[in-house]
Amino acid sequence: MDAGSLKALQAPMKEKYREDPGSAVITLKARGSIDDQSIACKVETGRALAVAGLHPATGGSGMELCSGDMLLEALVACAGVTLKAVATALEFQLGGATVQAEGDLDFRGTLGVAKDAPVGFAAIRLTFELDTGEPQERIDTLLKLTERYCVVFQTINTRPALSATARVA
Repeated sequence: MDAGSLKALQAPMKEKYREDPGSAVITLKARGSIDDQSIACKVETGRALAVAGLHPATGGSGMELCSGDMLLEALVACAGVTLKAVATALEFQLGGATVQAEGDLDFRGTLGVAKDAPVGFAAIRLTFELDTGEPQERIDTLLKLTERYCVVFQTINTRPALSATARVA
């Protein structure tokens, strides 16, 4: 897809959202069910069933997906798609790219071993390897816009309002 095709595809949506801002607000949903045989949660992905379980560092077998890995995978997926869309819109010459996310976890926190150990990632690093001959200023612009428009990156970065509720079925 080239810049013109992308702009033509998105133009009607952008106009609609300018005219009716409420139409741009969409609730995305995820759903899962607790496995009755093991410590796992079956997550409906729309394409297949993903079974998440304990990370081996917390007693898991390693056979199920780790939700921490899934978070990093979601970041990689979103950042990669965003990078490609931004590069297309900027007519940035990109022969290819790889995206990698790494995150540091102290499992003492999630296991309740040390109250001073954080639960969750203490740091996440997102790295892009680009096949390009573009000048550094264009690469910097590409990275800045990718960070700005990547939904998962911004969600992690800005800490949205978060709540949890429990209901009896």
